[in-house]
Amino acid sequence: MPYAARHSCQVNLLDAAREVCEGINSGLNGTTPDVAFLFVTRHLIGKLAPLGQHIRQSTGTKHLLACTAEFIAGGSEEIEDCPGISLWAGALPGAEITPFHVAFEKTADGLLCTGMPEDLAAEDTRAVFMLADPFSTAIDVVLDRLEESFPGVPLLGGNASAGRGPNQNQLLLDAEMVDNGGVGLVVRHGPGIRSIVSQGCRPIGTPFVVTKAQKNVIFELGGKPPLAVFQQVFGDLSQHDRELVQKGLHLGIVLNEYQPQFQRGDFLITNVMDADRETGAVAIGNFVRTGQTVQFHVRDAATADEDLRHLLAADRESHPLPPQGALLFSCNGRGSRLFPEPNHDTEMIQEVCGPLPLAGFFAAGEFGPVGRKNHIHGFTASIALFE
Repeated sequence: MPYAARHSCQVNLLDAAREVCEGINSGLNGTTPDVAFLFVTRHLIGKLAPLGQHIRQSTGTKHLLACTAEFIAGGSEEIEDCPGISLWAGALPGAEITPFHVAFEKTADGLLCTGMPEDLAAEDTRAVFMLADPFSTAIDVVLDRLEESFPGVPLLGGNASAGRGPNQNQLLLDAEMVDNGGVGLVVRHGPGIRSIVSQGCRPIGTPFVVTKAQKNVIFELGGKPPLAVFQQVFGDLSQHDRELVQKGLHLGIVLNEYQPQFQRGDFLITNVMDADRETGAVAIGNFVRTGQTVQFHVRDAATADEDLRHLLAADRESHPLPPQGALLFSCNGRGSRLFPEPNHDTEMIQEVCGPLPLAGFFAAGEFGPVGRKNHIHGFTASIALFE
């Protein structure tokens, strides 16, 4: 098999490193991997560099992308309660892999962005992978630049989640340690890479047209203050859905306005972040413009379970050959914080698509395409499937 994954929760770091490297070398039957992804829990902050060096020497991988995370995933397990490392490696015959480090600097003329991979042809680009520090990365700038350079190409990955403030996350690109911006790889040619983004929400109420908005603040829905509109929607909800609203309210922005009706999956989901009780305006996690159609959404474990299962099954039905490897970038609000049983996302991927080598981490914001355009998400499972 061209892909391999192994994770370890051994207390001794050297023993853990040996275990995952031996697992990779055995899984690849001695083949040198072209790329490896490493995810480590926050307990190992400060040890990422020597760990990365050991992995590069032991596996011979040509490129290594790594970050620190609150939780990690490996195989069919989601590791939330102990120190751990998860390593995934793949041999990608015919692939051209270009590493990059995007950084940001405030200048008198505005925000200066450097390091974006803009000199590569988008043709035959399979995917762009990126791990980023959320405190020093202007992700909207990255998304816009990638849309210009690689239109229609999926961006997959997420924000490192181990740190609670600036300079607390760690990233690794090959042998370079990074604590700001984002590190990534552009994969051109070689095996196909598919993406699945499960937002796990369902709509409530009816759609409304945005009649007044500025950036991420909505002032009017159908000519009325959004808060007043939502109060009317809330009054018609069941007690169960009202309880879900208390846990978090979301808004779906319609991706294709030309559909006769909108269903789950037709929206880009964003969080409702704040509301002004005097004006009735609401602030959301994405920019929105006048004329767009939106609808309030709620999220619960049952809906998230159904959505992920449906998307995985649909991918399996539309591709005669199952994937051979997977990377999972899940929100740190999922796992046992959302589902009643542990290992939900990893076990479902293995059940529907597996068995297959899998590694991943729980991110503070996940990257992935919805409607052929890349976005940053919350409470989402973003999955890369390797052919």
